Amino acid sequence: MSNTKVNPDLQRERDKCTFNVTELINLIDGGVQKTEERKKQEDMVLSEGIHIEDVPSEYLSHKEKYELAVKKACLLFKVIRKMQEEDNAGMENYRAVLGGKLGSAILQDGSPLTLHYVMFIPTLMGQASVEQQVHWIGRAFDLNIIGTYAQTELGHGTFIRGLETTATYDPSTKEFVLHSPTLTAYKWWPGGLAHTANYCIVMAQLYTKGQCHGIHPFIVQLRDEETHMPLKGIKIGEIGVKLGMNGTNNGFLGFDHVRIPREHMLMKNSKVLEDGTYVNSPSSKLAYGTMMFVRVVLVTDMCNYMAKAVTIAMRYSAVRRQSQPKPNEPEPQILDYLTQQHKLLIGVASVHAFRLNADWLWNMYNNVTAELDAGDLERLPELHALSCCLKAVSTADAAECVERCRLACGGHGYMLASNLPSTYGLTTAACTYEGENTVLLLQTARYLVKAWQQAAGGNALTPTVSYIATVNSGRRLPPWENTIEGIIKGFQRVAAGKIGLCVSNIEKRQNTGLSYEDAWNMTSVQLASASEAHCRAILLYTYYTETEKIVNTVSPALRQVLLQLVDLYVVYWALQRLGDLLRFTSISEKDIDELQRWYEDLLTKLRPNAVGLVDAFDIRDEILRSALGAYDGRVYERLMEAALRSPLNAEPVNSSFHKYLKPFMQGKL
Repeated sequence: MSNTKVNPDLQRERDKCTFNVTELINLIDGGVQKTEERKKQEDMVLSEGIHIEDVPSEYLSHKEKYELAVKKACLLFKVIRKMQEEDNAGMENYRAVLGGKLGSAILQDGSPLTLHYVMFIPTLMGQASVEQQVHWIGRAFDLNIIGTYAQTELGHGTFIRGLETTATYDPSTKEFVLHSPTLTAYKWWPGGLAHTANYCIVMAQLYTKGQCHGIHPFIVQLRDEETHMPLKGIKIGEIGVKLGMNGTNNGFLGFDHVRIPREHMLMKNSKVLEDGTYVNSPSSKLAYGTMMFVRVVLVTDMCNYMAKAVTIAMRYSAVRRQSQPKPNEPEPQILDYLTQQHKLLIGVASVHAFRLNADWLWNMYNNVTAELDAGDLERLPELHALSCCLKAVSTADAAECVERCRLACGGHGYMLASNLPSTYGLTTAACTYEGENTVLLLQTARYLVKAWQQAAGGNALTPTVSYIATVNSGRRLPPWENTIEGIIKGFQRVAAGKIGLCVSNIEKRQNTGLSYEDAWNMTSVQLASASEAHCRAILLYTYYTETEKIVNTVSPALRQVLLQLVDLYVVYWALQRLGDLLRFTSISEKDIDELQRWYEDLLTKLRPNAVGLVDAFDIRDEILRSALGAYDGRVYERLMEAALRSPLNAEPVNSSFHKYLKPFMQGKL
């Protein structure tokens, strides 16, 4: 934290906080020791000064930005290696540094090495045989090779079965021949692919003995390990400038009959024998383990981005004074306006809601992965459905939260110096990668339709959809309860009602002669909505039940605030989804009036703790990188300092004046 004198408005906010901020910091981190470890990690990384820039990177050319990103990424991972040698924390150090906090402090526009750790290594761990792991994983961890993961193509993204890249087995040479038969078969988007990686896991259609066996992973060398020149038959480059993540080095990749050894097909699950015989995997779903892992990690990343945005906007709102509602009185802090509290406090509650849901999902992921290794695939569909909808809803909510925070900061939020535009670029990108959100919601919908049909047949349901059976067997509209439990039950009733309507509409459409696929497509807007409703019910239920467990372990003052945040989150969403509640529950106009009053009352109760709550996210200034959100609240001084760093301010007269403006003004241009 800065030693500079703190803005008096911000200090007053901290003085009136009713709970111990350090206690909440420790709770969020997972204990006092975890906080110490995190701070030590931050000190170690930031003391290297990798994040300090002579010229702010936003003023660099596209090429210079990439070169700086490579330099920073290499220096950053050098530090991580040192950390690994000291405390041997497995992937934990990598997760912490690659995530939405520390990683984006140093590489605020994306890192060209992220996919090496987030996709390349996890795929080797999940899809490679033991012998292949022995050969590749050590080299990957030591960065003797740099990898990426190429699945998406120019013509196909989320629809994996439609990928066109082929890997045809040649038994005479015991090799696979990789080929891009069309322009649309070119791999497109993998991070680090363009100029950074020299190896790549490529998802391709496997052909052997004249038969196609679907998508399988292959490890392909792209560049010479010494010269880094692309190998024969490899067509590779960068895809160009994007809305955000311009340090990620996203690339394209085409193959012209590139040969790789048979052993370079990842063979933990499926195999091709020397003679070309195909040995099937116990389940085709095992190949999607890496994508599920990334989706689970993404939920945590979204928490970090939301925490940054809401910290910036909340501190700025405590410092910024505007308007004069009462004559002859000073301008109030904009945080005193209820509309501003409405925009920002839900962001704080969302961070806590998604953090607890992310932890819960992470535990489930680890349990299911252990079951998979033991050959038990029973809970895989449930995890897949959950990771799909939570990824979709968390990224959409995070993008909306960051944009709301930017708008809450008025004109200054539009400045790159606020760090809100680039944070928005990172969050909105996540709405598309690792599965476009609408497609993911429809994936979850397939699971929900099956669950509905199982419930209708009297079969037992998995825990996360068990509410469907309860709702089905209960009365049509039980009395509405204006309590947190009552609202959560209402959301379950909405989800079950929407799923039931989808099933009914699909059946009706089939009865008119439509095929199942066409009936599904005609119902798909409702199906996506049913998935979102299911996810909201899960989010609310998990946030509430996990908080109930936690509050018994904290001080009374903190307990009160944590419960107020749960109430705020649940009531906020009830007010956001009134149409659904009116349609599927017995909520009345009187209940809605009560909810509105309850919500406004909660904003008022949480107001004194607004700054304390974002201080508890404990994001250092170097990580926040915001003129508006620094711990000391010196907003205007920092905005001016940032403005003066513009290269245009290095000289009083720009050369364009003499070249163009002056001749134009004199009529000589």
